Amino acid sequence: MRKQSNIQILNKKAKFEYIILDRYTAGIQLFGTEIKSIREGKASLVDSYCAVEHGEMYVKQMHIAEYRFGSYANHEAKRDRKLLLQRREIRKLEKATKDTGKTIIPLCLFINERGLAKMEIALCQGKHTYDKRQSLREADDKRQMDQVRKYAHL
Repeated sequence: MRKQSNIQILNKKAKFEYIILDRYTAGIQLFGTEIKSIREGKASLVDSYCAVEHGEMYVKQMHIAEYRFGSYANHEAKRDRKLLLQRREIRKLEKATKDTGKTIIPLCLFINERGLAKMEIALCQGKHTYDKRQSLREADDKRQMDQVRKYAHL
């Protein structure tokens, strides 16, 4: 039995910048040195996005640091990486992104219980400034309520 991995690389800005409409879990096609870097937690989803090209889904601008023990076979840090989804899911996402204001954003990169790299992606719509202010207000209110509850139990 394999130990559950705790590697989870999040796109923290995604929930603040976008309204999440639909979520999918996709496999990701990687080189050997890329998976080693991910297992060390050396990846970033900031400014990355997904796009459909020739009927296949790719994640673009995702940064995976070069593996420190890699030799001449080390990978390129910001190359396009293929996502593994079913054809009908890709067609559905491609159709949805034809609408204005909708995009596909990676939310989380993780290692599953079988040791495979998976990515949670979401169909999103950009938030307006007033929506972002509302999100900040709600987070602040939640933080204050948690503090009140914490001190009420003492």
